Amino acid sequence: MIQQLMNTPLVRLVASESTWVEGDAVAQLKKTAEREGMVSAVGMPDIHPGKGSPVGGVFLSKALFYPHIIGNDAGCGMGFFKTTLKTRKMKKEKWAAALAEWGGMPEDEKVQYLMDAGVETGPHDAALGTIGGGNHFAELQMVENVMDDEAFEHLGCDMKTLFLLVHSGSRSLGESLYRDHTGTRGADPLHDGTEDADLFLSRYDHAIRWAAVNRRLIAKQFMDVTGGHCEPILDLNHNSISVQDVDGEPHWLHRKGAAPSDAGPVIIPGSRGTFTYLVLPTGPQAQNLWSLAHGAGRKWNRGSCKGKLKEKWTANDLRRTDLGGIVICDDRDLIYEEAPQAFKKIDTVINAMADCGLIRVIATFRPVITLKAG
Repeated sequence: MIQQLMNTPLVRLVASESTWVEGDAVAQLKKTAEREGMVSAVGMPDIHPGKGSPVGGVFLSKALFYPHIIGNDAGCGMGFFKTTLKTRKMKKEKWAAALAEWGGMPEDEKVQYLMDAGVETGPHDAALGTIGGGNHFAELQMVENVMDDEAFEHLGCDMKTLFLLVHSGSRSLGESLYRDHTGTRGADPLHDGTEDADLFLSRYDHAIRWAAVNRRLIAKQFMDVTGGHCEPILDLNHNSISVQDVDGEPHWLHRKGAAPSDAGPVIIPGSRGTFTYLVLPTGPQAQNLWSLAHGAGRKWNRGSCKGKLKEKWTANDLRRTDLGGIVICDDRDLIYEEAPQAFKKIDTVINAMADCGLIRVIATFRPVITLKAG
């Protein structure tokens, strides 16, 4: 059900009885919703505490917007690609070994790739084509189950093909945008039509386009190593600010770790040890502010993960998943911080949205190789 938490402004939470939501995340959701100009807010079932505002929160405002809400990775999102690699010819061990040794593309080739995409070059382009830290990844996946054959085939998908999911964003470019704003204005908003607002939106638009190219370049490099090619199926931002028409009037929609549900199908990963879900938004989406969960959501904060897990699992143990996947990650702290045990169960997140009539599942995908930073 969609629980109403506050009336003015209107604050809702998408959850079911089995959805675990941390109290601090709900408190952040309410506090952010009480800021100047806010009209409504929605927490997704993957909501968890963030820096000031919760990850998995969506906020609607009027006449002003808040850059700090979306944080330091504007344009972070999920790129979903169909590859030419076939399940029956899968060379998991060989590909994983090659990916672990991959040194990356030369910088001049990256810049040329950016220019060919029509995106302005700049001082942060050395980070182009890199995944980044945290929960970012590139993951080769195979189809596990198809629930909606028609929607699956409409996207050009088939059971015999391997797919690639890339989660990354604008890297140091987004960090620079965030620091430049918060360094002078902190958590204050920008008002419609002002010079500062227009300047921010111009730089934000560049970061959004840069992030999309970044995901495509990560996918290309992954395919170069494995000997395949790929084509994009979906590319969806989940850290974004956009204009949303509400009753004929423009509003600002802030998504902080929330996928758009007004642009067709949505890909929602669990963790490296659980399935990814391809879903189709259903029914009116205004009640959930045209947004869905973007993943499983953290259950444990990063600082506590290693202490909880290291007595039972070594770093090498965590490089193989219960679903048979291989995890490539040289950062010993990160491999604990991003362990499947540190996240909520993805099926409870999916079921909460399905029970509310917000989605239906098209298909699920099994992780084969997960490439992390480090």
